Amino acid sequence: MSTETMTSHAEPVLRTLAPLLTRLERSVRHWLDAKHLYPRKIVTLATLEGLADDLKRQAEQLKAEQPLLCIMLMGGTGVGKSSLLNALAGGAIAKASFARPTTMDPVVYYHESVKPEKFDPVLRTCHLASHDRMPLQHKIIVDTPDVDSTHLKNRDKLLQLLPVADVVIYVGSSEKYHDSIGHEIFKQQRKRRAFGFVLNKWDRCLHNNTQGLRPDEDWLNDLKNEGFTQPRFFRTVAQHWVDKANGVSENGELPPGEQFLELTEWLEQGLNRLEIDAIKVRGINLTFEQLERALHETAPPDLTDISARTRTSWEKLLDDEAHASADVLLNTLEPYQREIEHHFTVECYRRFRGLMSGYLTLITKIKYAGTSLRDHLPFLPRPSAAVETKSTWDVNQFTRACTSVAGERQLDARTRALSHRLLVEADKNGFPLELLNEPTENASKIDWRQRYADALMEVLQHVEQQWSKPTGPRRWINGVITIMANVMPPLVLFASYGLVLWNVFQLPGSGNMELSLQTVLLVPLAITLIFLVMLHLLIAVVLPLRWNRIRGEFHRELEERLNNALSTTFASIPKDRADALLEERRDVEKLVAEVREVAAWLEQRQQAANIGVLYGN
Repeated sequence: MSTETMTSHAEPVLRTLAPLLTRLERSVRHWLDAKHLYPRKIVTLATLEGLADDLKRQAEQLKAEQPLLCIMLMGGTGVGKSSLLNALAGGAIAKASFARPTTMDPVVYYHESVKPEKFDPVLRTCHLASHDRMPLQHKIIVDTPDVDSTHLKNRDKLLQLLPVADVVIYVGSSEKYHDSIGHEIFKQQRKRRAFGFVLNKWDRCLHNNTQGLRPDEDWLNDLKNEGFTQPRFFRTVAQHWVDKANGVSENGELPPGEQFLELTEWLEQGLNRLEIDAIKVRGINLTFEQLERALHETAPPDLTDISARTRTSWEKLLDDEAHASADVLLNTLEPYQREIEHHFTVECYRRFRGLMSGYLTLITKIKYAGTSLRDHLPFLPRPSAAVETKSTWDVNQFTRACTSVAGERQLDARTRALSHRLLVEADKNGFPLELLNEPTENASKIDWRQRYADALMEVLQHVEQQWSKPTGPRRWINGVITIMANVMPPLVLFASYGLVLWNVFQLPGSGNMELSLQTVLLVPLAITLIFLVMLHLLIAVVLPLRWNRIRGEFHRELEERLNNALSTTFASIPKDRADALLEERRDVEKLVAEVREVAAWLEQRQQAANIGVLYGN
């Protein structure tokens, strides 16, 4: 396939790639700006910020009709980077009266047809020098500050420029071709940037060093160890070509093996449109690889299993807490057990009518005449007020008072300690505490006194309803006894009167009339009273209303309700946090999938070009 054909196929790829990179950059920015539950490392965030900047810059470059190739000269002090740029410029910079004794500020050498507005912002802050050489029309050559400069701001400027570079030409000399600072930067950038190498001042290198190797041989061995088996390596004497361009008499002949013309040909002709596109795509592929790694590093862990174990251990703690809290609350009711029995008794006896109702009311008043909770039982007589006949108990006021006492004694302290115990248990299961601290503390700050009071009131009302209006077998027993108690006493009374009267009228003579009248008046009442007492005993045996029976029911239902309240508030926290992390993880996986999709699309369409030697293995 000819170069022209391959180039025509490359252009749509790059034009399509630009909006894809813009979309990815926006997705990464959106993810970075979003609020995240899982703590992210500052270093990873900084890496993602830098990669997002790279995506934006690369997208802007690809939007151009003809992308610009940015070539940067990097090297230490005195290696001749400025001389090499002047030699490449063919004297154009010197003719423009641009001269710098040292490389303290970057210089951008570009074709005059290119508008500086198209440059990356960091390039627009450099010294700009234009030219009219058509072979370099779509290439920018940047002379950077010395890599080993003692001025830290110069080194920082270099590090700001390197992300813009597509190709880095590492310039060395016989004295400086493997300095530690430059080599470290080279190792950091080599996987993302194409590299060429220039050994300048070649005329000083035609002798062996102490190890028996020339500088070029030694440097090539080092590059081979870094994976560059056939690097773009040029030996130059830049100053010779600068002097020649300026009309200065030459100092002798060029040394054997000098390759400045080969370097110029490579920059002008070797780096053609096909290779420029391939370099652009290669750099983007490397950006994708780094972006995927950074996203994986910041992805939250899957805590589903850990949250399940934590919830199980929390539920056991909450069960114990509900049991203990129910004990505390019921202990506050102990002093008022007679009042509670009284209230339940009155409510249960409301279903009785007639003689049984009157009998039970009288017995109940006699039995509970000494209760002390008259303010909470308004149907009892008060010494200083008229008798009120309210049929309801102020359960709300009563439960609030009891809960307040229980809170002051133990419940408040237990609630505060509960969050700490839950966090300790979560830590044992390996759940990150920084994810649980805030919601657990917030849950412990809820008005638990009010919740306990509501639970106590609901239980009192529910148990009262169960005893006054039972269900199941107790309902049928209750119904039979109620019918017996409401119907049979009047029948017994009338039957007794009938039987007594019948016997009186059957007695002969009138001398026994007075005795018969006493019998008529007292015997039926006595028989009815005995029957009422027997029914009362039956009710007490079959449907006992004693605190020990009521308390057991209270405790079971109260513990259940408290357990529901605690579990609803606390037990779901680990799962909620794990679900939120899982959602964040899915967002990261979705972003990684987008990166992989674009990378796969790009790999399928990437044009073949001989650029592997620029990156090494």
